[in-house]
Amino acid sequence: MAATFPSVRQRKIRSTERARGRLARTIAAPRRIGAPRIERARAAATGDPRLLQILFLGILLAAGVWTRDFSLRPAQIVLTFAAAIATQDLWSRATGRSPVVYRSALITALSLTLLLRADNLWVHPLAAAIAISSKFTMRVRGKHLFNPANLGVIFALIALPGTWASAGQWGQDIVFAGWLLMLGALVAYRARRGDIGWSFLIIYMGLLAIRVMWLGQSAAVWTHQLSNGAILLFAFFMISDPMTAPNSARGRIAHAALVAAAAYAWQFGGFFTNGFLWALFFAAPLVPIWDAVWPAAQYQWTTQGGLTMPRTLFRSERRAAIALMACAIVIGAASTSASAFCGFYVGKADGALHNHASQVVYARNGDRSVLSIMNDYEGEPSEFALVVPVPVVLRKDQIHIGDRELFNHLNAYSTPRLVEYYDPDPCPSQYPMMNAGAPAAMAMAPALPPLSRDALARATGVTIEAQYTVGEYDIEILSATQSDGLESYLRQSGYKIPIGTSRALRPYIRQEMKFFLAKVNLKEQARTGLTYLRPIQFAFESPKFMLPIRLGMINAQGPQDLIIYLLTKDARVETTNYRTVKMPTGMDLPLFVEDDFDNFYKAMFARQVEANDMRAVFTEYVWNLGTFCDPCAAAPVSADELRALGVFWIDNGTGQESGGVMRRGAMMPGARGGFNQPYEGAGPGQVILTRLHVRYSAATFPEDLTFQETGDTENYQARFVLRHPWAGSATVCPEAKSYLDELRDRRQTEATTLADLTGWDIKEVYRRAGMDSAGAGRAAEWWGRLWQ
Repeated sequence: MAATFPSVRQRKIRSTERARGRLARTIAAPRRIGAPRIERARAAATGDPRLLQILFLGILLAAGVWTRDFSLRPAQIVLTFAAAIATQDLWSRATGRSPVVYRSALITALSLTLLLRADNLWVHPLAAAIAISSKFTMRVRGKHLFNPANLGVIFALIALPGTWASAGQWGQDIVFAGWLLMLGALVAYRARRGDIGWSFLIIYMGLLAIRVMWLGQSAAVWTHQLSNGAILLFAFFMISDPMTAPNSARGRIAHAALVAAAAYAWQFGGFFTNGFLWALFFAAPLVPIWDAVWPAAQYQWTTQGGLTMPRTLFRSERRAAIALMACAIVIGAASTSASAFCGFYVGKADGALHNHASQVVYARNGDRSVLSIMNDYEGEPSEFALVVPVPVVLRKDQIHIGDRELFNHLNAYSTPRLVEYYDPDPCPSQYPMMNAGAPAAMAMAPALPPLSRDALARATGVTIEAQYTVGEYDIEILSATQSDGLESYLRQSGYKIPIGTSRALRPYIRQEMKFFLAKVNLKEQARTGLTYLRPIQFAFESPKFMLPIRLGMINAQGPQDLIIYLLTKDARVETTNYRTVKMPTGMDLPLFVEDDFDNFYKAMFARQVEANDMRAVFTEYVWNLGTFCDPCAAAPVSADELRALGVFWIDNGTGQESGGVMRRGAMMPGARGGFNQPYEGAGPGQVILTRLHVRYSAATFPEDLTFQETGDTENYQARFVLRHPWAGSATVCPEAKSYLDELRDRRQTEATTLADLTGWDIKEVYRRAGMDSAGAGRAAEWWGRLWQ
C-alpha cells in the first residue's frame, strides 16, 4: 500500500497547533508542576507522625516551663536544640545522607529537655550529642539499638555530675493526664505503634492495681500513681518509637511486658527512681531478638517534605547552628551569674508560724538515715504516744533523745525571711547607702504491765521485737502479721486510737515494716526537770528514702502542716511522687509588712496551697551550710550541731568523718546529744539543707512521701524585700524628678504584688500602705513639694 504524506497546508496547521500547545503548557507550567509538589508536601506533613510529636512535645515543654517548676533554664533549652541539630547535620554529611532530616533530632532535643535536669549548662548539649550520635553508630539491621533520648538521659545520670530526672514535677493532674493520654495515643496511632504503648500501660496499671489491693490501700493511691504525666509521656513518646520498637505486634507486646515488669521491680522492689527509663535502657538490646523470633516488615519514616534541608543549604544551616550555640552561650553566661543579696536582715517568720505543725530532721547519705521527730503535742505527758513505721528492727544504740533547741535553731536559720534596702540619694553627689507529718501523736491511757502485754501480743499475733527505755521514753519495736491484730493490741494496751486504724496499718504490715512505739516514762521524765517532751531520734539503714505520713491523718482534725529539714551531702532534695514547688521569692513588698510578716506569710502560703489544690510540697530553703548565709536569719549551724542532728559524714576535726556510725545500721550516741564514734570515711563533706513544707490531708496525699536527692546545688531561699525611700537631706536635681516618678510606680507595684500573693483586698492594702486608689504614696509627697 502506498504511503501518503500530508500536504504543505496540513503540515503548517499541525505545526501551529504544536506551538500553541507548547505555549499553553508553558503558561500552565507553574500550576501543573507546583501542584504535585504541594500535594506531596501535604502528604508528608500529614503522614509523618513525627511532625505531630514535635508539635505536641513543644506544647508540653512550653506548658511545663510556664506552669510547672521544671528547674530548666532557657539557655539549657537553646543549647540542647543547637547541639542536636549540629550533631544531626555533621553525621548526615559524614555518612552522605541527603537531604538532612531534622525531625528526629528535634524530638530527641524536646525529650531531653522534658526529662533531664542539670545544675550546669554543658550537660544537656553533651547528652544531646551522645543521643544523636547513637543513631548513626549503634545500629542493628538498620534500626537504632537504643532510643536516643533514653540513652542520652541514662548517660547523663551515670556519667555526668549534677544531673537528675524529675518525673514528679509533672504532678498528678488528672485532667492534664487525660489530655496527654488522648493526644499521645493519636501520635502512637499515626506511627502504627499504639499497641506497644497501650500494652505497657495496661500491664503496668495491672501490676500497680495488684500491689494496691495486696497492701490494702485505697483506690486513690492507684489513681494517684497513674495520673502522672511522666508515665504517659514515656508510654506514647519513648517506648513506642518505631525505630527502636520490635517490628512485629507480638514482639512489641512482649517487649512492653518486659519493660513494665522491670520498671515495677526497679521502682517498688529496689526502691530506686526513674524505673521506666532504666527498664527501657536494659531491655533495648533485646529488640533484635524479638525481631529474629517474630520477623516482620520494618517501619519506615516519611522523609519527603517537612523539616528537611537540601544539601545546598548545608553551609547556611551549619552557620545558623553555630550562631544559635554562640547566642545560647551568651545567654547562659548571663543567667549563671548571681549577685549577693546584700540585704540587712530585719525579720523572719515566727517559729510558731503554723498551727499543728510537726517538724522532722532527716539526715541521709547513701542508704543510711538518721531521723529526728519533734511533734507539736500539747497535753499531759502520760497521754502521749508516738507510732512510726520503720523499715528495720532498731537496736537501743540506734535510738537517741534529740535536742529541741537544735530544731528551733534550724527553723530560725531556714525560715522565710524579710530583708530591707535603702534608696540612695537620687542626686549623683551621693553614693548608695545600704544596711549591711511526721505522724501525729496518739493519745493513750496507762499501759498494762509488761507481762500482760507479752501475753496480749501473743494473743493478737503481734511480736515485740525489742523493748528499751531511752531518756524519758519507753520504747517498743513491734512487728505484726495482721493489721486487725495490731489494732487490737494497741487498743487493749490502752492506746486511744480512732476507728479505721487497721486499714491505715495494713500497707505497712504487708511491706513487712516494723512499728516504733514510744510513750513517756513519767519517772524518767520527772528527772529531766523539763516541762516539754524532747524529740526522738533514731538511725537505720535502708534503700527506702521515704517519710510515713499516712498514720498521722487517722486522728487529724483538718489539714496538717509538716516541716521537713533534709540534710544531704551533695544536693537538694525533692519528692518523687508529688510536685515540689518553690515558694515565691524576691518580691518587693510595702513597708508595713515588716510589722505583719507572720500574717503575710501565712496568707501567702495558704494561697499557694490552694492554687496547687493541696497536692504539692513546697521548698522554702536550700543552702550549702558550708557557705555563708546571705542574709542570715540566725547564727549559722555549727558542725557540732549538725553531728547532733545525725550528719555523720562531716569532718570531726581528726580528718575523718564523724557522727552517726552505721555498723549494720547502728548509730553510737555520744556526748552532748552528738555521736562521737567516727568511722573511716572519705574525709570532710558539705551539707546541703533543704527545707520542705507540706500541708496535707487524707484526700490530697494518698501516699507517703518519697524523696530523691537531685543534682541541684543552687542556693535558694524564700525572701521578701522592703525598699525604704530616700529620707535624708537632698538637693534639687534633674534625677530627683525621675526618682519621684519611679517611686510612685514602685509603691503601686508593691501593693499589687502583695494583694496577688495573699489575696488581700487591694483597697485595704493601699490604705495600710498610705496610698490612695491611684497608687500615689505619702512617701513621695515630700519629694513632690521639694520639686515644686
